[in-house]
Amino acid sequence: MATLCHVFGVHRSSYKYWKNRPEKPDGRRAVLRSQVLELHGISHGSAGARSIATMATRRGYQMGRWLAGRLMKELGLVSCQQPTHRYKRGGHEHVAIPNHLERQFAVTEPNQVWCGDVTYSVPGVQGGHGCLNEPRVCLEY
Repeated sequence: MATLCHVFGVHRSSYKYWKNRPEKPDGRRAVLRSQVLELHGISHGSAGARSIATMATRRGYQMGRWLAGRLMKELGLVSCQQPTHRYKRGGHEHVAIPNHLERQFAVTEPNQVWCGDVTYSVPGVQGGHGCLNEPRVCLEY
């Protein structure tokens, strides 16, 4: 470092003073950070740098996607997309188990129709209603 200071004609003490100086608070950057935090909250954490930059610009705060990305990194914000819910396709019969009832559930006497249900519920998965990791067998008649 001493060589560089000598080449540029700067005293070492001046360089050390400049290096250790406290950073001045930037008012504009603080406002932009608060906007990024607010917009990220409004989007429930799904907006990325491009979306936040667009939303902030529409609000009147000039911001590019690179600045939005840096501000998100400073604030520790990460875009997290919600997974889309996919329904299972119905309509096709199981190969091994034929459908004898054909959705005709009108039963006139007891013990005429037996029905079984095997439900496997995974904890922590959306729609999982139980805490068991094992199949549950329900017999209804």
